[in-house]
Amino acid sequence: MMTFGEHGTFVYTSYKVGICANRNYRGMIVVTKNMANIGKFAALDGKIVPFAETNISIASSAVLYGLSIYTVFFAKKTEDGLLGFRIPEHLERLRQSAKLIGMDDVATLTDEKAFIETVRKLAEANQSTANQCFRVTIHATELVPGVRTRDMKLSITVFTYEANPILPQTGAKLKTSLWRRVADTAIPARAKVNGAYVNSCLAKQEAIDSGCHDCIFLNQFGYVSELTAANIFLVKNGTIITPDPASDILEGITRRSIIEIAKESGLEVVERKVALTELYTADEVFASGSSTFIAPVTEIDGRVISSGTPQPITLDLSEKLKIAQDNPGNYTTLL
Repeated sequence: MMTFGEHGTFVYTSYKVGICANRNYRGMIVVTKNMANIGKFAALDGKIVPFAETNISIASSAVLYGLSIYTVFFAKKTEDGLLGFRIPEHLERLRQSAKLIGMDDVATLTDEKAFIETVRKLAEANQSTANQCFRVTIHATELVPGVRTRDMKLSITVFTYEANPILPQTGAKLKTSLWRRVADTAIPARAKVNGAYVNSCLAKQEAIDSGCHDCIFLNQFGYVSELTAANIFLVKNGTIITPDPASDILEGITRRSIIEIAKESGLEVVERKVALTELYTADEVFASGSSTFIAPVTEIDGRVISSGTPQPITLDLSEKLKIAQDNPGNYTTLL
């Protein structure tokens, strides 16, 4: 059996970086490793168990082939408890991911009433004192089944960790990846499949090695797709533009929220193909995601975006997203 790791051993790395125009330049990278604050308890098939006992077999399809689907939702810590952001949409994304890859019988695992009861128990067990991310994964646990997706035993796990943004909120430096985004005709971009994230790992490591915070993926046709774990937007002449679903993107739930908030604010939003050079000359560029929130982008491929500081529309949308996440309402569920 293989455990997800002992409590507190999930390591993430943060970087202070310099200009990333030269991909071999590492002189200004300062690497600091920090222990992510993972909850002491996790959920396994609806039962609350110690994190270290949440085990998946090394002979399972989840481990052998990366055959798992997942989602991550943000939860704001309030005086009344945690406010989970858009939980029904996250459950629907799990269902859609399962449908796309042919994973059967996830309806019971994603029943909204039962799921919310489970995550409430998990939140109570962990007694979190800060904002949290809930990582929800459905694993194919069939042992040595060969390379197939249907008629499998499945398990659902949930664990929590402190919600620290994966990109700096004051300005991210990006580069275009040498790797291309996995095409929808290879692994569906709309499905959050664990195994597909090797693509992201390759590009993220490229960014780190080059002294940048993250990479921009282009798709097989050379158009902008997304970052390694975030969607991307640009602003030009007051219009918000973002790659369309046909650009091999994950249709992010935070991305959807931003589009809705922007339209409610009277801003025009256009989803279409985006050329890389449009980003260079944009008035604003920002990234979004459940673990990214809204991160201003201040440099791409050594080119400073606008004045090199977060710009008004980005800041306004970031504040409005924060309000939606931090307060009871249609977007949130009290846990």
